[in-house]
Amino acid sequence: MAKVKIMNEALLDITISRLCQQLIENHGDFKDSLILGLQPRGVLLADRIAKRIKELDGTDVSVGKLDITFHRDDFGRREAPLMPSKTEIPFLIEDKRVILVDDVLFTGRTVRAAMGAMLTFGRPKQVELLVLVDRKYSRDVPIEPTYIGKSVNSIQSQRVTVEWKETGAEEESVWLSLED
Repeated sequence: MAKVKIMNEALLDITISRLCQQLIENHGDFKDSLILGLQPRGVLLADRIAKRIKELDGTDVSVGKLDITFHRDDFGRREAPLMPSKTEIPFLIEDKRVILVDDVLFTGRTVRAAMGAMLTFGRPKQVELLVLVDRKYSRDVPIEPTYIGKSVNSIQSQRVTVEWKETGAEEESVWLSLED
């Protein structure tokens, strides 16, 4: 499998800081805004963003975890049953500005499912999407991110992988590889 590193740890750190600066600029004190990380991989990025905003601005941002398992359009079509993760939303989202966070945007189906799952908790005032990597030219549904860490032109047979220390990686990085 051919792998190409498209972001090393230093660039990943800079990119997260830039995304946080954009969020601070657009959301101010975050009193009417909150972050929902999509389980499982978006949660790591959401936590990292909330921590960095606290470091940069001193602002505490409400962060929740959203599982989309039962809202997926392929839920009943898989051979093996999907194992859901835990949804943790310890606050109201009604009339709030919600920032959905995921690591990689590919077909848009995960985000579509996240919208359905999120709406079971109330009707937000506004929804934005933040992704670390946007795989352009690959959408099945018309979903576009509001905040993008890096755009990557990729083909269907390629895969984008984000490696975090929290999941056992020695160095945090983003890889583009050909699937087997």
